[in-house]
Amino acid sequence: MTASTAPVLANAKMGGRTLIVGSTGFIGRLISEACLDSGRSTYLLVRSGSPASTNKAQTIHSLQNKGATILIGTITDQSLMEKILEEYKIEVVISAVGGESILDQLQLVNALKSVGTVKRFLPSEFGHDIDRADPVEPGLQMYNEKKQVRRAIEEAGIPYTYICCNSIAAWPYHDNTHPADVLPPLDHFHIYGDGNVKAYFVDGTDIGRLTIKVINDKRTINKAVHFRPPNNLFSINELASLWEKKINRNLPRVTITEDDLLNAANEMRIPESIVAAFTHDIFIKGCQINFALDRPTDVEATSLYPDTPFRSLDECFDDFVPLIIDGRVMAEKSASGSATEAIKLPGSEAYAITLSAA
Repeated sequence: MTASTAPVLANAKMGGRTLIVGSTGFIGRLISEACLDSGRSTYLLVRSGSPASTNKAQTIHSLQNKGATILIGTITDQSLMEKILEEYKIEVVISAVGGESILDQLQLVNALKSVGTVKRFLPSEFGHDIDRADPVEPGLQMYNEKKQVRRAIEEAGIPYTYICCNSIAAWPYHDNTHPADVLPPLDHFHIYGDGNVKAYFVDGTDIGRLTIKVINDKRTINKAVHFRPPNNLFSINELASLWEKKINRNLPRVTITEDDLLNAANEMRIPESIVAAFTHDIFIKGCQINFALDRPTDVEATSLYPDTPFRSLDECFDDFVPLIIDGRVMAEKSASGSATEAIKLPGSEAYAITLSAA
């Protein structure tokens, strides 16, 4: 086990000692930033060797500069995890590992049980309530693995909080890897089913900020915290209309049927088929709205923190407009032979043509 030179700065901060696993992912980075902003001593577990991508390396470097302590290791090494938890007197552990590593958390649970001093564990969830949702395969397999981790935590008697934050505030592409990867469309909309099933959309920064808030709240111990901001409850039709208002034009709407989504899920292209399975569960079956929060283990974020506003979806979509314009310029430069690399856009030519016609 090795640590960076950041501990001097990080340990000088006030607040509980928090270990975050999976800090280079979309959710993990936002949680790590929120943890550092809160003043908590923040430790990030990073695998040995160079990060697989430049973006991940930059994320680690940025978080380290903000005061995070970098620890080298993996959650599958139980003895190392026990040593880290004891040596650094970790009070809270937050996992944001990706889908391929969900069951690796079982070794971490064993370490937490063995040490017995961690006050709270948040496993990698940050989506739907997996005990209520029932997606088709291959989404079901991922949820069954998450359920395995839940049951292991509960059996071990480890204090926990499950974050059920529902959907990311972005356009939900059923054939993409992550909703944060691609900007909203400018050529046409994909409308799932009749487009009237609603879902909750939460900005990523709010997910990070509220996650850190709940770990200081005794009311959330051994609870599932549901993020249901009423101002961000939208159907896909309403989402499309909001985006049309932002770009000041109407776009064609193409229906993606239930069979289309099931066929995409059945192709077993990972992770795209998992996203298709979840899209079906959200916008066809209504997995976010088809149950009441009536269990003693349910709490709702806006009820817990009525004075803590969520960013509106309207504000989030405002953020996308300048990114679209920047993307158009970059795509046009690329098309004209410039060495400038265009950002990831679905159908860059269509983006440039549509915006040029404005």
